[in-house]
Order: sequence, then C-alpha cells, then structure tokens
Amino acid sequence: MKMTPLVAVALLLLCLRAGPPAAAAAGDPTPTPTPWPPQFHATLLMDYHGNLSLADLWYDWPRGRNLHVIRYQLAADAPYYDAEWNNGTSFFYTPARRSCRSAAVGVGILRPDWLTPGAVYLGRRDAGGFDCHVWAKADFITYYEDVRTKRPVKWVFYTGRIAHVMSFEAGAVLEDAEWQAPEYCFTKATESAHISNGHVDSFIPRSVL
Repeated sequence: MKMTPLVAVALLLLCLRAGPPAAAAAGDPTPTPTPWPPQFHATLLMDYHGNLSLADLWYDWPRGRNLHVIRYQLAADAPYYDAEWNNGTSFFYTPARRSCRSAAVGVGILRPDWLTPGAVYLGRRDAGGFDCHVWAKADFITYYEDVRTKRPVKWVFYTGRIAHVMSFEAGAVLEDAEWQAPEYCFTKATESAHISNGHVDSFIPRSVL
C-alpha cells in the first residue's frame, strides 16, 4: 500500500511526540525528599516485630515541639506520651500510672528537612499499593514517600520498627494545653537522665540531626 504524504506527516508527528518524554525521563534528576510541613498531625500504625500500637504524631516546628501519643495493643494503661522539645528535653509519661521520667537529649527536634542531608535514593518501590520514592539515611531509617501526593507512606527504622502512615494532615495544630507535661513530672521523685548520643525511648531517635 502506497503511503500518502498526509499519512507520512502524521507518522512523523507521532514519532516526534513520543520521543521527548523518554529522553526527559532518562535525564530526570535524582528525586529529593519532600520536607515536612512546619506543622502536621499523622496517625501511625506501628509494628515492632509483631507488637502493634497506634500512635498520634503531632509535629510543631515553629513552637519547637514534638508529641507522640502511643496506644499499645490491649494495654490497660494506654496511652503513653513522648513529649520532645527543641531545648533537648523530653518527657515520657503514662497518666494512668502517674509515672514520668525525663531526659536531657542534648539536641532539639527534627527539622522539616532533616531527611535531605545524607539521604541515599534507593529508587521507586511499591508500599501497600502506593508507588513510592524510597530513601535511606545513616543506617537509621528507610523512608517511603508517595510519588503522586508527596506524603509519607511508611518508615522502616533500623530497630525493626515499622510505621505505616494511615493519615497525614498538613497544618494541623494541637492545643497548647495538650503539650503540658503533668505536674508529677516535675517532682523530685521523677527519674531523669542525660543522653549524650541522642538515643532514648523517643519514637524517632534524634542522633540523625
């Protein structure tokens, strides 16, 4: 069958249209992690070697504070609080038992762009049906971020703890009263410790800063 000029032009245009995207994809720069919003609330399903818990993570960079409210599976004394401040102080308390201890970690909370310096891009992987960019940092965390929405999907920590991000609300702010550690955290009986390497019971060790 003889090709008419019109068909030839149409094929040429089709080839030209198809060519550039492949070339652009090959030349795309390595993706970088999306910084956290200055304030957010995330709901996390935690799995630590089969031990499950639910956690509310409240992050408030402008006010220099970070709060984890953790409910272990079927725990009678839930919830457990982990309150961290930018002056390097952390409080760990369980209201049901009126127990509290504090720690001087020596560093503040994670910066919104904490993952970017030193992160190694591992490529794209599936995480529960989500197409994700994946980074590793300092043998501490493997971080999954949804390609389309840029929201975090999953965090795998060096300890084996896995956090599945169930919801992520950018801009959400917790009331000031909820950040206050209870009065029994400030008595002489409160256990305290000085942590020089950033490792403590914190949900996210701050030694990566």
